[in-house]
Amino acid sequence: MSGTSSPEAVKKLLENMQSDLRALSLECKKKFPPVKEAAESGIIKVKTIAARNTEILAALKENSSEVVQPFLMGCGTKEPKITQLCLAAIQRLMSHEVVSETAAGNIINMLWQLMENSLEELKLLQTVLVLLTTNTVVHDEALSKAIVLCFRLHFTKDNITNNTAAATVRQVVTVVFERMVAEDERHRDIIEQPILVQGNSNRRSVSTLKPCAKDAYMLFQDLCQLVNADAPYWLVGMTEMTRTFGLELLESVLNDFPQVFLQHQEFSFLLKERVCPLVIKLFSPNIKFRQGSSTSSSPAPVEKPYFPICMRLLRVVSVLIKQFYSLLVTECEIFLSLLVKFLDADKPQWLRAVAVESIHRFCVQPQLLRSFCQSYDMKQHSTKVFRDIVNALGSFIQSLFLVPPTGNPATSNQAGNNNLGGSVSAPANSGMVGIGGGVTLLPAFEYRGTWIPILTITVQGSAKATYLEMLDKVEPPTIPEGYAMSVAFHCLLDLVRGITSMIEGELGEVETECQTTTEEASSPTQSSEQQDLQSTSDQMDKEIVSRAVWEEMVNACWCGLLAALSLLLDASTDEAATENILKAELTMAALCGRLGLVTSRDAFITAICKAYSVQGQSVMMISPSSESHQQVVAVGQPLAVQPQGTVMLTSKNIQCMRTLLNLAHCHGAVLGTSWQLVLATLQHLVWILGLKPSSGGALKPGRAVEGPSTVLTTAVMTDLPVISNILSRLFESSQYLDDVSLHHLINALCSLSLEAMDMAYGNNKEPSLFAVAKLLETGLVNMHRIEILWRPLTGHLLEVCQHPNSRMREWGAEALTSLIKAGLTFNHDPPLSQNQRLQLLLLNPLKEMSNINHPDIRLKQLECVLQILQSQGDSLGPGWPLVLGVMGAIRNDQGESLIRTAFQCLQLVVTDFLPTMPCTCLQIVVDVAGSFGLHNQELNISLTSIGLLWNISDYFFQRGETIEKELNKEEAAQQKQAEEKGVVLNRPFHPAPPFDCLWLCLYAKLGELCVDPRPAVRKSAGQTLFSTIGAHGTLLQHSTWHTVIWKVLFHLLDRVRESSTTADKEKIESGGGNILIHHSRDTAEKQWAETWVLTLAGVARIFNTRRYLLQPLGDFSRAWDVLLDHIQSAALSKNNEVSLAALKSFQEILQIVSPVRDSDKPETPPVVNVPVPVLIGPISGMSRPFVRTDSIGERLGRYSSSEPPIVTDELEDLNLWWAAWNTWYRIGSESTKPPVTFDKLTFIPSQPFLTALIQIFPALYQHIKTGFNMDDLQKLGVILHSAISVPISSDASPFILPSYTEAVLTSLQEAVLTALDVLQKAICVGPENMQIMYPAIFDQLLAFVEFSCKPPQYGQLETKHIANAKYNQAEWVALNYVPFAERSLEVVVDLYQKTACHKAVVNEKVLQYIIKTLRVPLSLKYSCPSESTWKLAVSSLLKVLSIGLPVARQHASSGKFDSMWPELANTFEDFLFTKSIPPDNLSIQEFQRNENIDVEVVQLISNEILPYANFIPKEFVGQIMTMLNKGSIHSQSSSFTEAEIDIRLREEFSKMCFETLLQFSFSNKVTTPQEGYISRMALSVLLKRSQDVLHRYIEDERLSGKCPLPRQQVTEIIFVLKAVSTLIDSLKKTQPENVDGNTWAQVIALYPTLVECITCSSSEVCSALKEALVPFKDFMQPPASRVQNGES
Repeated sequence: MSGTSSPEAVKKLLENMQSDLRALSLECKKKFPPVKEAAESGIIKVKTIAARNTEILAALKENSSEVVQPFLMGCGTKEPKITQLCLAAIQRLMSHEVVSETAAGNIINMLWQLMENSLEELKLLQTVLVLLTTNTVVHDEALSKAIVLCFRLHFTKDNITNNTAAATVRQVVTVVFERMVAEDERHRDIIEQPILVQGNSNRRSVSTLKPCAKDAYMLFQDLCQLVNADAPYWLVGMTEMTRTFGLELLESVLNDFPQVFLQHQEFSFLLKERVCPLVIKLFSPNIKFRQGSSTSSSPAPVEKPYFPICMRLLRVVSVLIKQFYSLLVTECEIFLSLLVKFLDADKPQWLRAVAVESIHRFCVQPQLLRSFCQSYDMKQHSTKVFRDIVNALGSFIQSLFLVPPTGNPATSNQAGNNNLGGSVSAPANSGMVGIGGGVTLLPAFEYRGTWIPILTITVQGSAKATYLEMLDKVEPPTIPEGYAMSVAFHCLLDLVRGITSMIEGELGEVETECQTTTEEASSPTQSSEQQDLQSTSDQMDKEIVSRAVWEEMVNACWCGLLAALSLLLDASTDEAATENILKAELTMAALCGRLGLVTSRDAFITAICKAYSVQGQSVMMISPSSESHQQVVAVGQPLAVQPQGTVMLTSKNIQCMRTLLNLAHCHGAVLGTSWQLVLATLQHLVWILGLKPSSGGALKPGRAVEGPSTVLTTAVMTDLPVISNILSRLFESSQYLDDVSLHHLINALCSLSLEAMDMAYGNNKEPSLFAVAKLLETGLVNMHRIEILWRPLTGHLLEVCQHPNSRMREWGAEALTSLIKAGLTFNHDPPLSQNQRLQLLLLNPLKEMSNINHPDIRLKQLECVLQILQSQGDSLGPGWPLVLGVMGAIRNDQGESLIRTAFQCLQLVVTDFLPTMPCTCLQIVVDVAGSFGLHNQELNISLTSIGLLWNISDYFFQRGETIEKELNKEEAAQQKQAEEKGVVLNRPFHPAPPFDCLWLCLYAKLGELCVDPRPAVRKSAGQTLFSTIGAHGTLLQHSTWHTVIWKVLFHLLDRVRESSTTADKEKIESGGGNILIHHSRDTAEKQWAETWVLTLAGVARIFNTRRYLLQPLGDFSRAWDVLLDHIQSAALSKNNEVSLAALKSFQEILQIVSPVRDSDKPETPPVVNVPVPVLIGPISGMSRPFVRTDSIGERLGRYSSSEPPIVTDELEDLNLWWAAWNTWYRIGSESTKPPVTFDKLTFIPSQPFLTALIQIFPALYQHIKTGFNMDDLQKLGVILHSAISVPISSDASPFILPSYTEAVLTSLQEAVLTALDVLQKAICVGPENMQIMYPAIFDQLLAFVEFSCKPPQYGQLETKHIANAKYNQAEWVALNYVPFAERSLEVVVDLYQKTACHKAVVNEKVLQYIIKTLRVPLSLKYSCPSESTWKLAVSSLLKVLSIGLPVARQHASSGKFDSMWPELANTFEDFLFTKSIPPDNLSIQEFQRNENIDVEVVQLISNEILPYANFIPKEFVGQIMTMLNKGSIHSQSSSFTEAEIDIRLREEFSKMCFETLLQFSFSNKVTTPQEGYISRMALSVLLKRSQDVLHRYIEDERLSGKCPLPRQQVTEIIFVLKAVSTLIDSLKKTQPENVDGNTWAQVIALYPTLVECITCSSSEVCSALKEALVPFKDFMQPPASRVQNGES
């Protein structure tokens, strides 16, 4: 509406109206002036309305009569053009709903006139339709007039008009009824009362009806009148009418508006009084007609059936019965009886066909059929309509077979195709042959030579008619052959399907309701009980009524159905049809069974059996009869010991066989002993079809039976799964049998199975497994009462398991294991957990299977165990020993797959089920896991089983307390039993408590695995054993540790040591398969070495971490000795890996602090402050971190409650440490002793080993220092010295040595120094008697210092310098000892600084030895291997002297230092005037730096020695003076080149010597005559030398002429001149009494010589000369009287 009332639409309407009026006025201008005027006034009218009103549409409607008037006048002109324009304008007004009732009446009258004049007929129809559909203004006479107008146009000569009018009539009729429905909707609330008030239903009055209803009533009443050929009451003006059209209109109203007739009594009345009599009257020609009186098919006289009317009547009847059955019970009975009569053989074919179609429509409506049954069949004196319909269908089908249809089948087939528009289509696979007149292989029925094709007429369950829809045909159509049969066949099938599904559905509802009500009734609420009982009784009544109806329906129809279906089954040649027939028989049988109708059920079953037995003869038929149309689908050998001939099965055999299966399935309970027959037959079928058992015992299509004669067509192949399914279902249904019937079934199967076993003996032919499979299936479905059949069932299957035929026993095992699994998973009542007897009964056959030796059976057994664990592991309880026993029963020789499967089971047990099993079974688990470790079939299994042992131990640890409690309880019970029987309780590790025994079993198992021949197993077991003891050992009772140490650990160490020392040294090429072996593991010996390492480390760790537990055991010191012995033998083994690891273990046990006494001490190994070098790294092997939350305190609490931990005395402790020291000494001296001879294979200990060895000493020393004496120190020194001397093999050198240029110590050298450092620190704080060890330490260090110039020898071994060693050859490389020697020197200096004054140091002449040692590098100077050495030696000498000289002076009188002075003098001499030549590449800066060092030495002499000359031996001073003298004058060195000489002549050094000489000569007061003598001597020597040099220079200068003198000579002269000036300066500064007269004389004597030098050419010499001459001015004074200068 909104579309036509929007402002835009209204505006457009006004514009259009005005333009229409204008157009009209134009058209009528000339001929029709009145119309023109009316149009113009119309325009004004429209404008006025538009201007004055807001609601324009309403105003237009009000004035519509006037607005429409011009147009009506226009129509009156009967001019086509004007008429069309006007009709269009009128339609526009109508569509905007602006036409009032009056206007509408006027319009209709005008249309009537046009109709009578036959003008614009289609436009008229259109206008009427618009007028009636857009609104409801047209009523009563106007409406009837409009309808009559349409009817009259339907009967014009023009075809198009006729058809359009027909459609319009249909639409108008519908509109009239739709208006009524809408009106009812509007008045729905008010509608109820009046109807309730009316009592009389036969009134004809329509006064109570509302306007629209009234119209509808009048219309329907007149339609009935017209069809009956009477005059209408309301539709005045009708001229003619056809019955067919009338019937169609009636049918459409009845079909589309049933609610109108059901809700309004007036209309119901019309139905009863008018429609039904009319129908019955019109049917009469058909009823009376008999086929054969006339064969013409032209339009009939009155009495001959007329197809169009008859067919429409049937349609009306269908609608009446379907929609108004409840209103028209009696009438419907008549209709149905008529329909049944129409099926008679003497009726025309087309009539029978449409009648069957009509019946089909009812057959698909089971509720309707049910109503028939209730209303007729169950009433006393009524026709049995339902029974008649079924019987009539049966007779109809029979008659079709008996009366051959007229005409050639082929032609009627063609006709069928034409008529049906190709709906005769065969299923694709049958393929239509027969174009050339041959046989067509259509699906068909064939009976005694009558061949009737089956047509595909409809979808199952819907009645889609063909001929009832042919509304356009006047002539009766030709019915194709087989059409009627097909419809009738479908009627039967749909009837059966409908009835059974309806009844079974209702049965189901009743049953569920009964259940729910009984459940409610059993609930304890009191108040609801009454109403429950009430409702229950209501339901009972309802059920009784329903059941009566169901039984009546079945009783009414079964005879007819059975007769018809049996006939069709015989005749069927189509698989689908056969299938449907059998299915129908089966569903009926099932229904009868459910309703308890014995006779009818038995009748259907008998029919199926009969069909099967008829077929049964052909099952054994050797050749199919030639005329049979049945397809042979299978050819096979009969099941016999000596098969003869072959057996053929047709597809119908198979289908009947299926039905037989269903028979057994549905009615197994009544078969009793005849099961055997049924089963034998089924077995035979299964055998021929080659069905094989699959899981659960179901039979599935397998590979065909061996033998050449088995043929299965694809047709049967597709059928096999279905048959196998039904077979399974048959045995599933055995659960509903009572116990007796069940035993009948089991016994029948067992005897079948025994026959099959006998047949299978002695040949490997495929056996028949039918019986075994079905035993399994029967067992599975009867689990709820398994006890009554378990023993016979499993006893028989165990026999089958031992059968020699592999296929047979495979299935025996399959069946047995499936039953066991199902039995355990089944939800028994009471549950298995409360019924241990049943559980053990179920598991027992599994154990029995261990006695069978066939590996395939054992594999099945293990797979079964695995699945039981996966599904049932939590609830096995007392069954565990059985299950574990099955796993443990696997032997090493039983093949890899068996072992693997058994092991999978074990894995599952350990990962998931330890907590659920009784604790007494845990030991079995340990044993089984251990036994898998020892299986050598598959390495991975062994390794994984060790992992399982670890998991088990972890579990023991976590659940310790619970397990312990349970085991103790169990132990007490067993003890009691044993006492009662008077026997001794016997179990391994007996005296220990049961929980500890569990641990010891675990340790013992791991111990066995630790010496397994396979290295990987040993490694894994070792790691696990020690991890377990380490992580969980704290749970053990204290006394049990004794067993652990001696029976487990030491026993293991002995075995490993023995195996390692005897292991084969042959190289192993590969590790099996393609595994490459690393060279470090390529001999058995090396592989055992790894084991030894692991074991020793593990034991050591236990001794370390658990010492607080072990020490209180009585024989700890014995254990300690044994452990040390093991460490020693490992350390001295000729294997680097083992020996190094032994030391690591040694380190570990030495890092122990004194035993834990404090109960809160956390469980961590004590931290020892010995630096462990990086080389050692963490102790390898154990990778599992153990984080334990419980403290040892809790554990110790356990022991201390009974006995306090024993506090061991220090003495025992000391003994342990000294034992360790002795072991260390033995290891050290043995391992570092140089071998007597050397060859390729000589074993030389590795650096890491020696490093580790030496690193042990500091930790060890901490514990033995109190008793450590000089002898021990000597022993230590020997080991240190030897260790340092050991060379390195060239291939290890890159990893240990720094590159030669780096001054870095190796770890070993570090360790040696650390050891000495620890010692000297200990001596430092130790008592007096320890300090006598200082000199020994100095000796040791000084020996190391000598290595800088003279590396040590290792026996007779040739060593190479590292730079010359070839990496990959077996050569020995001497280490770079320089950094080590230098570090030792630094240590010496430090130590000496601390200890210079110690008595021992003074007495033992340590200083002298230091100087003596330093003399070597100092004298070598540039010849030292490393330049740094002599520099360090100098600085060290300076440091030592700065401390030592004061001490020496202090002890001058004692003579303890006498021998030191000459040594020192020689050292100075050797160093300052070295014989070694500086290298050529020495840079000037370097040289100057070196000179500065020399200068420092002279400074030391001048500061520390000469000032104290009177405390120093005279000879020594003399030597020093001589040296200074020597240094103060340049000695020529011929090696210098000219250019360098000036630098190389150590000017600074000479100057320093000179100054020292001078200073020493004059600066101090002469204290002793000796000193004066020295200084005078020194001066005269000096002056003499100066004189000589000057003379030589003058000579040379003179001789050389123009040539310059050599640079060095010039330098020398310059120096002499400088020396002279210095000397004069010094003499002047000195007190005159200190200067000797001779000296002055000598000085002055120089003057003339100096003057002579003036001529020299060198400017440098000149300037020096100036400086030398200037001081002489002081001698220029007038001669004075002689003074006595006291001479000596």
